[in-house]
Amino acid sequence: MKVFFRMGRPYWFGLVALGVLVGVHALAGNVMAVSEATYEKLKVFSEVFALVRQNYVEEVDEESLLYGAIHGMLRTLDPHSSFLTPDSFKEMKVDTRGEFGGLGIEITRGDRGVKVVSPIEDTPAFHAGIKAGDLIIKIEDEATQEMDLMDAVKKMRGKPGTDITLTIVRQGETKPLVLTITRAVIKVHSVKWRMEEGNIGYARILTFNEQSMPLLEKAFEDLESKAGDVGLKGLVLDLRNDPGGLLDQAVKVSDAFLDEGRIVYTKGRIPGKDMAFDAQEGDLLKGAPMVVLINSGSASASEIVAGALQDHKRAVVMGTKSFGKGSVQTIIPLEDGSGLRLTTAHYFTPNGTSIQAKGITPDIVVEEVAVPGKQADARRLREADLKGHLENVDEKKDAPARDAEGGAEDGAKPEDEKGAPDGKAPVSDPEDKDGAAPGGDGASVAPGGRGAGTTTGDRDGTASEEASSPEEEEGLEPDGGESGTGDPEKPAQAGKEKEDYQLNRALDLLRGYQIFNHRLTSNAPAKP
Repeated sequence: MKVFFRMGRPYWFGLVALGVLVGVHALAGNVMAVSEATYEKLKVFSEVFALVRQNYVEEVDEESLLYGAIHGMLRTLDPHSSFLTPDSFKEMKVDTRGEFGGLGIEITRGDRGVKVVSPIEDTPAFHAGIKAGDLIIKIEDEATQEMDLMDAVKKMRGKPGTDITLTIVRQGETKPLVLTITRAVIKVHSVKWRMEEGNIGYARILTFNEQSMPLLEKAFEDLESKAGDVGLKGLVLDLRNDPGGLLDQAVKVSDAFLDEGRIVYTKGRIPGKDMAFDAQEGDLLKGAPMVVLINSGSASASEIVAGALQDHKRAVVMGTKSFGKGSVQTIIPLEDGSGLRLTTAHYFTPNGTSIQAKGITPDIVVEEVAVPGKQADARRLREADLKGHLENVDEKKDAPARDAEGGAEDGAKPEDEKGAPDGKAPVSDPEDKDGAAPGGDGASVAPGGRGAGTTTGDRDGTASEEASSPEEEEGLEPDGGESGTGDPEKPAQAGKEKEDYQLNRALDLLRGYQIFNHRLTSNAPAKP
């Protein structure tokens, strides 16, 4: 079994969620001089600030005015760039193994409120019937149309056992829905598994947090034990509604099934800051066939895994097109304790494909079958639906020459002030302000995030990541939500839903492969 390097406690990777943790000084040297015209506009800003402070009908709070102006500046960028007040930034510095009182949803900005990217399974939001695509127009009695995402996350967090009322607009409903949900402790339990008929394993990754790879290894130990001498004949890796998470976990999960080759790389404007990650020898499945399930709720880190396994032809990707978050967010601490989440790069699959606003297209498209109480995937939110989203950057033609352009070579990551060796993702020290990762509250920012996304997502009840983001975002950075309320130390045996049409088709494909392979070998001519 492949041995993985365990990184120290990461704080943010987001995604998605993908967030690249870079210290302030790493960017300071790249700040371009502003033009004279820009200085003139700054003088206008100062003039307006002075006029408002002196002449507004009521006394104003100067800090609120300045922070409001910064919020407005960041809102002119993409949906995943945002300003974090000191309080919001503290909310993001959440240990990814912590417990939070929240709801368990991943959110992003919508035109008229806060939009749900995905509820996290086995959380209060999931059990209350919150659906992907729901528009939260009120939290308690406060409208969300102009509400900052992190403020929304903060409001949805709270003491476990307390109630919160959300007003929701849902497609197909004639009037808003008012839901009262009881907050609960969100314990991130990111992997569930079980054995299917025919010695086919099933593993579902709910979010990419620091437990994901260790739990996946535990899943394989359990599945191999149940398979006995016959061994595993195949695997379904279920990444549906996985909003993203830590980049290093996405890389490790991909690496678990690959023997060699590039897994993912990033490219931005700053020379020498690109990252690339390569696979090491060793395949947990020992070459057995696998199917990866995705849908529009699969974002950021989960798209990295699906894209890597698809490009290397290691797995058949099945389901519907993924969310399409292909950007990297950098979390930058500021002097007054506030922070900046800034989109600084795109990430690319091994073949040099950007999935930004496009998503991963399955090898075999299998739509969800509409059943009572479940939402069809076709109506769900995707990155391309977000206002101000970045356009796709198709770099296929440039991929072969990339190593000569100043990017990472042979999977090695260029030296970075906060970087880690051996092509691994940068990690921030829990006590180090430069690169402290943001956290989520269970209401994750979209994979954008766990805007989650935003950096692979903002969560409300959970700590989130960024691959939504590729780095941690919003706490996970599971980007956007939480993975469950079970004890992370106990094996998570996933229950099977009979009406899961996509999963049944994946199992049919693997069983068909077994039959076909058996017939080929049994009909082979006897060796002399």
